[in-house]
Amino acid sequence: QPLHTLRAAEKELLPGFHQFEWQPALKNVSASCNVGIINGLSGWASSVDDSPADTITRRFRYDVALVSALKDLEEDIMEGLRDSDMEDSACTSGFNVMIKECCDGMGDVSEKHGGGPVVPEKAVRFSFTVMSVSILAGDGEEEVTIFTEPKPNSELSCKPLCLTFVDESDHETLTAVLGPIIAERKAMKESRLILSIGGLLRSFRFHFRGTGYDEKMVREMEGLEASGSSYICTLCDSSRADASQNMVLHSITRSHDENLERYEIWRTNPFSESAEELRDRVKGVSAKPFMETQPTLDALHCDIGNATEFYKIFQDEIGEVFQKANPSREERRSWRAALDKQLRKKMKLKPVMRMNGNYARRLMTLEAVEAVCELVPSEERREALRELMRLYLQMKPVWRSTCPAKECPDQLCRYSFNSQHFADLLSSTFKYRYNGKITNYLHKTLAHVPEIIERDGSIGAWASEGNESANKLFRRFRKMNARQSKAYELEDV
Repeated sequence: QPLHTLRAAEKELLPGFHQFEWQPALKNVSASCNVGIINGLSGWASSVDDSPADTITRRFRYDVALVSALKDLEEDIMEGLRDSDMEDSACTSGFNVMIKECCDGMGDVSEKHGGGPVVPEKAVRFSFTVMSVSILAGDGEEEVTIFTEPKPNSELSCKPLCLTFVDESDHETLTAVLGPIIAERKAMKESRLILSIGGLLRSFRFHFRGTGYDEKMVREMEGLEASGSSYICTLCDSSRADASQNMVLHSITRSHDENLERYEIWRTNPFSESAEELRDRVKGVSAKPFMETQPTLDALHCDIGNATEFYKIFQDEIGEVFQKANPSREERRSWRAALDKQLRKKMKLKPVMRMNGNYARRLMTLEAVEAVCELVPSEERREALRELMRLYLQMKPVWRSTCPAKECPDQLCRYSFNSQHFADLLSSTFKYRYNGKITNYLHKTLAHVPEIIERDGSIGAWASEGNESANKLFRRFRKMNARQSKAYELEDV
């Protein structure tokens, strides 16, 4: 086809092509529909900084991107209406759209072209996924879901909204870049979108759920102390010591609004308390919450966090730490070497610097435990390790699967029982590791999973995997596959 027809086709696929309107009009957002890729710092005065401001970030306007995503789903929505016997002409209002938001920082994205010093370049990607579209049936009583995203964790359903070259730990710059997005999202919550779908104008309301954040990002956005804090959890107020004593019985108490109230208390200190008392009153909320996230558990990082923990337990069991007082670093190093060697030999697992998803999946298997058991001297400890892994493998599908009630109903029913049993094992047989301390994700795995599933129906579907796997694409487009030929240098995506 001639180039201009391809260009035209391409334009239709980018946000900014479709006509739509908002009722009432969005506050502080222009009403024009044909807005493509914009400078993410639009509206910010450029500052004297080391990088020119207009190269830092590019994004779509949030409402335009949502319209584009809905138009992509036009056929699915129409099909859903037909399948649920709603005649087409009757359904013009009452559509509800559920949006999952993900935001994730990426390390080192500098160009790999040889010459010069390596600059630590970091990026943050913000994206969203249309999880479901539902409609209030005629009498407005029940909601009928007419579209559900079948692969909520695929990079194909995960639409990029904003690409930014900042370090996710640089709170000021990050909030400056995400600020306009949050403002647009807030404006959209209070308004309805009028958009032609299937040839008729229909009205949509959007519900946003920020669940695709890892714990670091959640703590940063919600004003909590960093993850090494004694306030171990982003869902409840428990301290690390409490969580290691009582591993299972906690309920979700934190929320964005409460965090805002606590920040006000922290800022004003109305009871003139000492720093310690004040911190205890606000349970570690010591910065202003910037963005509302949905308190949930990030399945991917949960996997990785727990695998790291098991890896350490394996090391300790090889060295029989349960009967020694503090071993030296040399001893620990030798156990680790033995563990790595064994895993490489039996499981073909190369040692990794930082635990990643694939390693975690391979490590958390019964065969990996069998391999480790060959190095564990006493039979009774081996049995304990096997039992620990058996329980873990029973629990894992519940927070990994997209729809646990369908995919693993038995494990879902037994979850509380299994987690209780798991906790008992940790606090008796593996007491040496859990005396007054426990890792953040292990606490969440044991204490919060059933409650989140009861509320949302799934944990896995709301995880950040889609965004994480799209990170790979991002690197690919930046031509970041290490040490490429010079030929690509001038061309950028």
